[in-house]
Amino acid sequence: MNKYPMTVQGARALEQELKVLKEQRPLISAKIGEARELGDLKENAEYHAAREEQGLAEARIRDIEGRLQNAVVIDVTTIEPTGKVIFGTTVEIANTETDERVKYQIVGEDEADIKAGKLSVGSPIARSLIGKEEGDVVVVKTPSGTVEYEIIEVLHI
Repeated sequence: MNKYPMTVQGARALEQELKVLKEQRPLISAKIGEARELGDLKENAEYHAAREEQGLAEARIRDIEGRLQNAVVIDVTTIEPTGKVIFGTTVEIANTETDERVKYQIVGEDEADIKAGKLSVGSPIARSLIGKEEGDVVVVKTPSGTVEYEIIEVLHI
């Protein structure tokens, strides 16, 4: 059975999405009932659309429930800062060639959003950062070659 690491914020977001999906169940059922009253189900586009919506919602509900059931929620703010990169930490890194600095939080797969500065723990950059410390230089293999980053700061926020 897979365990899914996630931050406290990620778990809350999934719980909120699950709540919204469950609240939509009666609305979707009502749509199906209304579409059923329109007549022939074989050629009833509204009925088929509502059934598809119901199927997608139920599949997502099952997926979220499974992930939450197997979640390992990690609150990095309760872990003593050591300067080492671990799941949930926010890491400031600098490209050693261009000195361009960026901050990323290492999060679970469901939470990843590169534009928001959230890296999946399974991404190449995150995998190369995990276990390293402030001041270390890491080499990340990218499609265009290798890039070296220096770890400037590790934050438990």
